[in-house]
Amino acid sequence: MRVLIVEDEPDLARVLGKTLEEDGFAVDLAHDGESGQHLAESVDYDVILLDLMLPRRDGWTVLGGLRKRKQTPVLIITARDAVGDRIRGLDSGADDYLVKPFELGELRARIRALIRRSAGRASAILSSGEVELDTRSRTVRRKGETVPLTPKQYAVAEYLLMHRGELVTRAMLYEHVYDEDEDTLSNVVDVYVAQLRRKLGQDFIRTRRGEGYIVDG
Repeated sequence: MRVLIVEDEPDLARVLGKTLEEDGFAVDLAHDGESGQHLAESVDYDVILLDLMLPRRDGWTVLGGLRKRKQTPVLIITARDAVGDRIRGLDSGADDYLVKPFELGELRARIRALIRRSAGRASAILSSGEVELDTRSRTVRRKGETVPLTPKQYAVAEYLLMHRGELVTRAMLYEHVYDEDEDTLSNVVDVYVAQLRRKLGQDFIRTRRGEGYIVDG
């Protein structure tokens, strides 16, 4: 899954980015509202973390502009703790509101919930046939046995299961698994799909030739 962090405090942005990357997320950073809005409108992120007090363009303006174009889940992260600010944020189109300072564990849980809700998945457990993926512990089981996956293998499996029953193109997988700084081979998605089939069964992912992949719902 791919996350955009729009935060002008360098130390906090760095900590958040490192934390989410360790969790397997692809992370892009923006340190002002103008660049944040450009990225938010240019890329289909799975969730956006948005500060309100930003240089060049404040978070309210970024959120308002984004909501005219996209429905990407937005979690406001801010020091503004007044009830009126919370109400304004949610009424302006934010999906959640978290006041600084916050616990990283709570942030992770809120991000997971937003991604599940956006994909129409209420449960933290995603499954298809013999395969079960737990988004909380980031573990995958097949026939009840834990299957070790690399972070990128897990990311591909999670995205496919989050969208099970739907056609997922190579371009969609690439955009949601890699951040803007990664330089990868053009066939990398096919490589990960082949690896997942070896680990989770040849029938786990179906290929629709010339279109993309499907995990049965």
